[in-house]
Amino acid sequence: MAMASAQVARRVFIGLILLSIALVLLIISPFFEAFFLAAVLAGAFHGLQKRLTRRLRGRSGLSAGLICVGFVLALLVPLAALTTFLVSQILEGVNFINNLVQQRGLAGLLTYVPGPFKDSAARMLESFQSNSAGMWATLQAHLSSRGAVAAQTVGGLVAATGSLIFQTVMMLIALYFLLVDGSRLVEWMESVSPLKRGQTTELLLEFRSVTRSVLVSTLATAGVQAVAALAGYLITGVPVPIFFAAVTFFFALIPAVGAATVCVAAALLLLATGHPVGAVFLAAWGIIVVGLSDNVIKPLLVRRGLHMHGALIFFALLGGLAVFGPIGLLLGPLCVAFFLSVLRIYERDFGRPSPRPGDPATPPLNPPTVGEGEEWEPSGLHLDEDSRDRHPH
Repeated sequence: MAMASAQVARRVFIGLILLSIALVLLIISPFFEAFFLAAVLAGAFHGLQKRLTRRLRGRSGLSAGLICVGFVLALLVPLAALTTFLVSQILEGVNFINNLVQQRGLAGLLTYVPGPFKDSAARMLESFQSNSAGMWATLQAHLSSRGAVAAQTVGGLVAATGSLIFQTVMMLIALYFLLVDGSRLVEWMESVSPLKRGQTTELLLEFRSVTRSVLVSTLATAGVQAVAALAGYLITGVPVPIFFAAVTFFFALIPAVGAATVCVAAALLLLATGHPVGAVFLAAWGIIVVGLSDNVIKPLLVRRGLHMHGALIFFALLGGLAVFGPIGLLLGPLCVAFFLSVLRIYERDFGRPSPRPGDPATPPLNPPTVGEGEEWEPSGLHLDEDSRDRHPH
C-alpha cells in the first residue's frame, strides 16, 4: 500500500510540475521573442561581458549596462543616419520639383522623363491639365470615402511601432539580467535538471555555439551582399553608391525583404533617369548575384561553427523561416542542433547495444577514463572557469 501511495504521489507531483511549466509558458508567451533574443544575445556577449567585468574589477552590473547601451547605439546611430539622409534627399527633391514647376510650369517636368516614356507622360500631363478640376473633386471624394480605412491603417502602423518598441525594451531588460545573473541561472538549471551532471550545461553550450554561429554568419553574409551590391552600383553608375550599399546591408538583415530589393529599387532609379541598359544589368545582378548569395554563403558560414551537414543547415534555415518567421533563422538551426545533441549525448553516455557475434568491433565514442567509484563527466564538455569551479572533476 505504501509503495502504491508513493507512486500515486509521484504521478500527481509530475502532473503538477507539467501544469506549472504550462502556466509559466503561458505567462511568458507575450514576451517569447524578446526573451529568446535576449538569451541569444546574452550567449553571444558572454565572453565580452566576462572581459569587461574583469577590467571593471568585478562590476558585472556596470559591464552589462555598457553592453546594453552599446547595443542600442549600434542600432540607433545607423538608423538615425539613414533616416536623416532620406529626409534630406526627399526635401531636396521636393524643393527641386517646386522650383522647376514655378519656373517652367508642369511641362518642365517632361525634360527629365526618359525618352521612351515622354509621349505617355505628355498625354497624362495634358489630360491632367484639362480635367484638373474634375480629377481633384474625384480625388477628394475618393479620399473621403477611404478616410476610415486610411485611419485604420495608420492606427495599425502606430500600434505595430509601439509593440516593436515595447518588445525591444523588454528584450534589453532581459538581456541585462541575463548578462548579470546568467551564470547563476545555468548553475540552477544544472542543479534541478533530471539529467546527469554536465549534460544540461553541455546542451546550453551547444545552443550558445549555434546562436553565435548564426549571428556571425548573418552579419558576414549581409556584409558580403553589401560589397557585391556596391560593385554593381559602381559599375552601373548609381548615384551615392556608398549610401545604397549601406541600405543594402541593413535590408540584408531582414529575411522577408532581402538585399535584392535595394538593387531592384536602384535599377528603377536608373531606368527613370534614362539608363535602361544599366537598369537591366543591375536588376539581374541584384537578383542573381546579390540575392542568391544569401542561400549559398550563409549555410557555408554557419557550417564552420556547427557539426552539421551543409544541406541540413540550409533546410534548417529555410524551414525555420517558413514556420517561425524571421526568428526562425535562429530557431530552425537550434531545433536541429537540439535533436542532434540529444542523440549524441544518448549514444555516448548510454552506449550502443552489444554487437552480435561476427560484427566488426566498433570503438566507443569518447570512452571514459575514470577511477573506481568516480562519476564520469562528458569529456567533450568545455566549461568556463566559473562552471569548472561549480563542477570539479
